[in-house]
Amino acid sequence: MMNSSDTTFILSAYSEIGNTKYIYFIILLLLYIFTISANLILIVVICVERSLHEPMYFFLCILSVNSIFGSTAIYPCLLTNILSDHHAISRISCLVQLFCLHIFVYCEFSSLALMGYDRYLSICYPLQYNMIMTPGKVIKIIILSWLYSICPFGILFILTLQLPLCGRIIDKIACANYSILKLSCIDTSINNIYGLITLVFNAVLPVILILYSYLRILRLCLRSSKASQAKALNTCTPHLVTLINFFISDFFETVQARFDMSYVPSEVRNFLSAYLMIIPPLINPIIYGIRIGNINVRLRKWFVHKIHPWF
Repeated sequence: MMNSSDTTFILSAYSEIGNTKYIYFIILLLLYIFTISANLILIVVICVERSLHEPMYFFLCILSVNSIFGSTAIYPCLLTNILSDHHAISRISCLVQLFCLHIFVYCEFSSLALMGYDRYLSICYPLQYNMIMTPGKVIKIIILSWLYSICPFGILFILTLQLPLCGRIIDKIACANYSILKLSCIDTSINNIYGLITLVFNAVLPVILILYSYLRILRLCLRSSKASQAKALNTCTPHLVTLINFFISDFFETVQARFDMSYVPSEVRNFLSAYLMIIPPLINPIIYGIRIGNINVRLRKWFVHKIHPWF
């Protein structure tokens, strides 16, 4: 059994990189810098521009904070193990990474659910919107969404900590809860059942809430003018693109974690794992920066007047 804090795990997925590791390192380093920079810029613009101090943009700011959190949980490990010849990670580091990555995923779902609910209220109840989404209520539901994401997985994480382990090879590019369960010396039925319950609460229910919100929006749009339909579509498109991209990537990662995917080339499996952790935090600020007119205008204004004040 290996429950000592000195235990190290081997992330075997890196062993196939070979001589291309320096190319991968440079690409990932640039992606990390761009991801952090893009999300920070979006947060700063939303905080500085008083015209963007609305619930919709505040939720977007929370989404960017979560993107920075998730990226910081995975990129240092990726960059270190790409250059390393041993691809080892300590047990403590593995567990910390495991916890952070799962919280990132679940907070992403809860943030997207809040954004969907916010769009539903603003489109279906425009006159009552400001009375419903007061600053105090916005802060409360954000805190509740974080607790909703953290608490269920926190219990699952405690169950994982108590498992005696009889292996140290993880066939992934990062530590995941189910990867640790596979190394257990004892039966993990309770962990598996509670893991599925956690998945339903933290991923499935938020998606159901989002679908309900958009069905109500669609129902209203079908009875509205073409101008109203175009406005609603323009408002909801960035959120839908973000949701679909994240949901599909998380779905494939969940499937390959729960089922035998050995027949799928390891390159494909590694790409799907990396996609979930790298691409959503990267493209989210791009999608919202381009598609939402107010942010687009403020970004241009910010760059022109803050970076080049002589223009």
